[in-house]
Amino acid sequence: MGLTGLFLILFLIVHAGINACIFLNDGGLTFNHVAHFMSHNWIMRFLEVGLFAGLILHIIQGLMLWSQNNKARPVQYHFNQPSKNSKWYSRSMGILGTLLLLFIVMHLNHFYVGTKIKLYSGDLPHNLFEEMKTVFAEPLVVGLYLVGLIALFWHLFHGFQSAFQTFGINHKKYTPLLKTMGTIYAIIICVLFALMPIAIHLQWIK
Repeated sequence: MGLTGLFLILFLIVHAGINACIFLNDGGLTFNHVAHFMSHNWIMRFLEVGLFAGLILHIIQGLMLWSQNNKARPVQYHFNQPSKNSKWYSRSMGILGTLLLLFIVMHLNHFYVGTKIKLYSGDLPHNLFEEMKTVFAEPLVVGLYLVGLIALFWHLFHGFQSAFQTFGINHKKYTPLLKTMGTIYAIIICVLFALMPIAIHLQWIK
């Protein structure tokens, strides 16, 4: 699960970088150019298969881990104070993961499905930037995206350091550094993603 998690962490860097092209405020010219390259380059399309495989495997691994944890303690403790030895977000990864999955399904429905339909229906012209403007014109959609990104933040906040811990990197010298890196990474990625729907909805970007 740590390996697939790190793979998805790297993907988010690429995804955020591409989407950040909208902040050039050039009418979506650069963003659409990069998006067209990503959807038509056969190497990127091959990696896309690996991305979905990694995502599905990560979900399955999460469900398996949740099931194993439940089986390991079928009878609950008579007296339990989980806050004494763990953070709420580490105990809520299942709920955060579920919210994140719903967010991903919504996101794919908004932007991925339409792109692929255009691509495989004779490679019809597709202005993804204009599609973003249409989607994020709706306040409810923007609100749902922000909720999804809050779930993503806490998932990354815990998952970043946890992934390295899975590989045995758990040392008093390195763990604080990894936690700091994870916090910075989660903040930058989530703030960047959140600014996109907000900026488009408020028409800072046209």
